[in-house]
Amino acid sequence: MPDVDIQVRVNGTLRRDTVPPRLTLADYLRERCQLTGTHLGCEHGVCGACTVLLDGQAVRACLVFAVQADGAQVTTIEGIASPDGELSPVQAAFRDHHGLQCGFCTPGFVISVTAFLRDHPDPTDEQIREGLSGNLCRCTGYQGILKAVRAAADGTSAMEETG
Repeated sequence: MPDVDIQVRVNGTLRRDTVPPRLTLADYLRERCQLTGTHLGCEHGVCGACTVLLDGQAVRACLVFAVQADGAQVTTIEGIASPDGELSPVQAAFRDHHGLQCGFCTPGFVISVTAFLRDHPDPTDEQIREGLSGNLCRCTGYQGILKAVRAAADGTSAMEETG
C-alpha cells in the first residue's frame, strides 16, 4: 500500500506528513512528532496508557491509525498544560493528591480524566470509578488517583484541604 498524506493539528500545531497506512497514531506521535508522553503499554487498547484526545474524545492511540486522524485535532499530555507551563487542574490534582507513583500510566489517566470531567463536571464516586475503568495502574492502588479526580471535580487542592 502506498503512503498517505495527512494533515493533523497536534497540540495546536498543524503538521503535514506522509505516513504508511498502518502506522498507529501512538507511533506517529512518539516517532514523528517526538511526543513521548503518549506511552505504549499493552498495545491492545486495554491499559489506557496511550490515551489522547482526538477531536476532544479520549481514544486509545494504539488502536487508531494515523491516517484516521487526518483533518483532526489531537491533544497529547504535552498539550494539556497551559502554554505558559501552568498545570491543568487535573494535573495539579494528581500532583497534590499523590495520584501517581512510577508515572507510566499517568499521562493516560490525566487525558482520560480531563475528558471525563468535561463530560461529567460533578461526578459521583461511582461515576468516577466507572470513568477510570479503562485505565490501569500497577503501582498506586488507585486511592490517590480517586482523590485526585474528586479534587479536580471539586476544584480543590491539597493546600485548601489542609488549610
